[in-house]
Amino acid sequence: MSAVAPQAATPRRAGTVDVAAAVKDAAITALITFLLFLPLVGFKTVQNMRNELELETRFPLLLSIVGIITAAKLFWSLIGEPWRERRALNPAPESARTTAIKTKLAEWFTPFALGFVVVYPILIFVFIGSVGSLKWIDNFGIQILIYVMLGWGLNIVVGLAGLLDLGYVAFYAVGAYSYALLAKEFGFSFWILLPLAGVLSAFWGILLGFPVLRLRGDYLAIVTLAFGEIIRLVLINWVDFTGGYAGISGIPRPTLFGIPFTANEDGFAAVMTELLRTFGGWIGAAEDSFWMSYTIEHSPVYRSTFLYYVILALGLVTAYVTIRLRQLPVGRAWEALREDEIACRSLGINTTNTKLTAFAMGAMFAGFAGSFFAARQGFISPESFTFLESATILAIVVLGGMGSQIGVAVAAVVMIGGTEISRELDFLKYIFGNDFDPTQYRMLIFGLGMVLIMIWKPRGLVGTREPSAFLKEKRTILGSHVKEGHG
Repeated sequence: MSAVAPQAATPRRAGTVDVAAAVKDAAITALITFLLFLPLVGFKTVQNMRNELELETRFPLLLSIVGIITAAKLFWSLIGEPWRERRALNPAPESARTTAIKTKLAEWFTPFALGFVVVYPILIFVFIGSVGSLKWIDNFGIQILIYVMLGWGLNIVVGLAGLLDLGYVAFYAVGAYSYALLAKEFGFSFWILLPLAGVLSAFWGILLGFPVLRLRGDYLAIVTLAFGEIIRLVLINWVDFTGGYAGISGIPRPTLFGIPFTANEDGFAAVMTELLRTFGGWIGAAEDSFWMSYTIEHSPVYRSTFLYYVILALGLVTAYVTIRLRQLPVGRAWEALREDEIACRSLGINTTNTKLTAFAMGAMFAGFAGSFFAARQGFISPESFTFLESATILAIVVLGGMGSQIGVAVAAVVMIGGTEISRELDFLKYIFGNDFDPTQYRMLIFGLGMVLIMIWKPRGLVGTREPSAFLKEKRTILGSHVKEGHG
């Protein structure tokens, strides 16, 4: 008597929908999400009037998150994944019109973005007014530009030279403390200490570079992470020099040609009012005219606007220097080192100098940003230079596309701007409850965003870059020679 062999399950054909499998995957996702978020979101410890810790539950918020993730998984299984498979089986050729539109957008994006950041404070003044513009210029504009500059500095080390640096915040701290200590102890101005802070940070970058010359990959990451923690612990424990946890306060603010942004008689508003009077007298204006009667009132917006253009200028200098360095032999040596260090050595490239210059240049720009940060805040402490800052800057570089200047800038706007915008999402309290604070979940959102970017754009938001050097000019060549058909 012969046994009947069991029928094998019929595999799902690409592009079709398997509802049962989709529901099963969604149920498994819901269970994993519930177990993962139960200790993180479902429970919360609060302190009562007797200073005792009590455990509170937040099951509505937990179930809302589980429901959102489950619905997203079900949508992807039923609609998203089949659509992607059908598209992969029958790829639609890109039309000439679509290609032309993409080319035009790529050509005009950088000039448009540059023009927008230049007139950004003016647009804020026009559409919001002077009362509410301080938050948008300071918390959004200046904060984003600081991280853009830090991202571009780390992009030299990670994106161009391929050296994974997890202690980049140490150079940021060196620049900030260099400016704070020298400005308070010796009274030097911001414009003198700005390049000096960059030089000191570059020196520390070289000191870090020497011990790690033979390290690559994970080992290099561990050593740089340790370096960043060593600097932070030194700032905490050397109390007589750095102030420890108390930090350094009363840091002098930068001035505009010696004019402070204060409400005193020698402040910016008073000086500008006096210049209007002087100009009115020079042109013979009447006493009741605009020149002779208008008074400029003091406002903190003036200082924020000035600082905005200072960090914008520093960021543009960073971008220009990086672009120029990429076109020089040292820049091409960085990129060769990133691709294959053994090949670099066989070609006669001095990998020691190449690594040290990468660390020094990246650290120098971090020092510039650190000195500006100290001047802007007026107070610094070791809490501002934790590993979380290094992780954020590295995430900006990876999400934007390693080696891409535009990609890093876009990623900084998305990550830092998204954090600031999350503070304004008060309407979410009506959905998740009055105790819901979106800023507490920003790192969770960043992690989810990084996962999605790695799936959607594995090489970052901007995964393509212009070649470092051209042979005289760009020329159209045969499509059989290169994939794109252009060189």
